[in-house]
Amino acid sequence: MTLGLALAVVGVTGFISLSYEILWFRALSFVTGGSPAVFGLLLGAYLAGLAVGSFGSGIFCRNRAAHGNRKYLRHIAAFVLLANIFGFLVLPLLAWVTTRSGSHPAFGLIALSSAMLGAVFPLVSHFGIAPDRLAGTHLSYLYAANIVGSVLGSFLTGFVLLEVMPIRIISALLMIVGGVTVVVLLALGGVRGAALAGSSVLAAALTGCAVAATPWLFERFYEKLLPSQQFTPDARFADVVENRSGVITVTQNGTVYGGGAYDGRISIDLVEDRSRIVRAYAISALHPAPRHVLLIGLATGSWAQVIANHPQVESLTVVEINPGYLRLVEKYPQVASLLSNPKVRIVIDDGRRWLTRHDRRFDMIVSNTPFHWRAHSTNLLSVEYCRLVRAHLRPGGVYYFNTTGSTAALKTAMVEFSYGVRVRSLAAVSLSPITFDRRRLEAVMANYRIDGRPVLDLALPADRERLQQAMNSLETEGRDSILRRLATTPLVTDDNMLPEWHPAVFE
Repeated sequence: MTLGLALAVVGVTGFISLSYEILWFRALSFVTGGSPAVFGLLLGAYLAGLAVGSFGSGIFCRNRAAHGNRKYLRHIAAFVLLANIFGFLVLPLLAWVTTRSGSHPAFGLIALSSAMLGAVFPLVSHFGIAPDRLAGTHLSYLYAANIVGSVLGSFLTGFVLLEVMPIRIISALLMIVGGVTVVVLLALGGVRGAALAGSSVLAAALTGCAVAATPWLFERFYEKLLPSQQFTPDARFADVVENRSGVITVTQNGTVYGGGAYDGRISIDLVEDRSRIVRAYAISALHPAPRHVLLIGLATGSWAQVIANHPQVESLTVVEINPGYLRLVEKYPQVASLLSNPKVRIVIDDGRRWLTRHDRRFDMIVSNTPFHWRAHSTNLLSVEYCRLVRAHLRPGGVYYFNTTGSTAALKTAMVEFSYGVRVRSLAAVSLSPITFDRRRLEAVMANYRIDGRPVLDLALPADRERLQQAMNSLETEGRDSILRRLATTPLVTDDNMLPEWHPAVFE
């Protein structure tokens, strides 16, 4: 019975701790816009806390008669309660501090919370394992139970709950699970009568207060986590989509942030071009007949809407890793028709994995790549990825992607393809000669319609002037010039992960 109770306790605490860690990572990643350093820093703070808590628990492990002593469970209950409270408060505190200073000292509270949890395991081991020849075997059982609980936390919270619940509700549920665990430990710890009632009421009150305060503590949670936005105190996002793939937020003016990083604006307007959507229209200048196009990344849907309505495009395949973007697209009239366009096929998958599993070839492959400094960006910028894309191009095909200012990504593409040109911050590369044909682009723009409405009415002097302004904004640079200018710039590979770990290369 004693060992069974110990197994249950370490299993539950393992579930709670890994669940909180997933929520912490989501919030910290949002604050930093997806910085690759976040996970390592979070894990470091978490493990440091566990180490300190485990070491400090030695004070309570000096009693050799602790095995099977139910009174010992009261110490464990106290640590579980404190760990749960601190773990719950990490997220509201992070939002509160970010609003005021843009910093995120939540790592300290994470370490403190994990220190409480770190103390639980040795205390439970001291209580549940007899000092006999089977001590080592029974300790391995405890580790296994803790791992099972941790795996369940990762799976249930990371893959199930985050898909159906916002982060604030999950935090409240974890607080309730921890509170129930504390009350059970107190009851099993021999606390009786008024003492049990008082202790239980205290634990329940702390848990209940935290749960009841959840709406207030998480008020405008993601607005506070986005330091780049100068929100007024009562400003709110127009939309917030949370699922297991990430967090997508939309401001009142249609600006989209995916995981805390700028993702563009929901706009296809070339007259009032707030998001430089002219770059999507520019595919006409790069390929004479882009009939079959692959787009890696749906995001706001703006690029997909422009390309899908190109007069020469016959089919557009879109690969998007986060299905939450579909929920946004269907809500905004500028791009909603994309979902019912017979030329468009949207696939929910990782772009690189999809390319690896399919052998279809395209006239153009377009990638509205995320910022090069974000976690996992190497997967879409490396030499290996360029070679994978190259294998999916038809003769004369063009790969057109956003370098987001990365000189290494620009050079990598120019080296891996025989021909290329830079168009503002984008690179267009091919195995066949490629030029930026402005006259062809102007001719196509004369017949460009989206949802039956002309993009520009060239009979109007103002629209003709706007077209010329758009053409002039498309600054270009040839491949030879780029390679000379970036002669000493290294290439991006899957192994060196330059965009993520060596940002100075891109300055």
